[in-house]
Amino acid sequence: MSRLLHVSASPRGARSESLALAATFLDTWRELNPLDEVDTLDLWDGSLPEFGPTAAAAKMTVFAGGVPEGAEGEAWARTVATFERFAAADRYLFSVPMWNAGIPYVLKQFIDVVSQPGMLFGFDPEAGYTGLLQGRKAVLLLTSAVYGPGRPPSFGSDFQAPYLRDWLAWAGVSDVQEVHLRPGLVTADAAGDRRRAHAAAHDVAAKF
Repeated sequence: MSRLLHVSASPRGARSESLALAATFLDTWRELNPLDEVDTLDLWDGSLPEFGPTAAAAKMTVFAGGVPEGAEGEAWARTVATFERFAAADRYLFSVPMWNAGIPYVLKQFIDVVSQPGMLFGFDPEAGYTGLLQGRKAVLLLTSAVYGPGRPPSFGSDFQAPYLRDWLAWAGVSDVQEVHLRPGLVTADAAGDRRRAHAAAHDVAAKF
């Protein structure tokens, strides 16, 4: 039995294109895998811990081989709990709108919280980094309003997909598939683009 974690990065609810794609994916997944668990992590629900000065100090204490105490220990416990929820899954679904050519800041916050030494990655002074989330799979549902491949630079750039692919590879997740709906605003066939993206989300879920 698998455990699928859906990381939702859009705050737009029913108006979100990325969440609509996620609904298509998850409907298909649940139909074909009724015994598998689906956990949805809404990054906007207020449960994501901060990673400010106290948590950063705790991280450096751990990186140096120490044990955080006091306020640092409490901050570190929240960080560990968030990572453990992430690591408990063997399948990941990320629904991500493009914000200013990149990802929403709350998703970057999540990445900074879970990207911890000895948990998400290992490090050797000679060999460098090793991703510790081996054997997992991920699907990226990526949307944008204006940017689209093949469009001139005046329509924006893509720092969304490359960043997420690189981070997942760094974490050890090498099996990554993508579904794109872009652009969603300046297009001659919005309905057709949307229909094709949802069909792709269905197909990827059926084989995931």
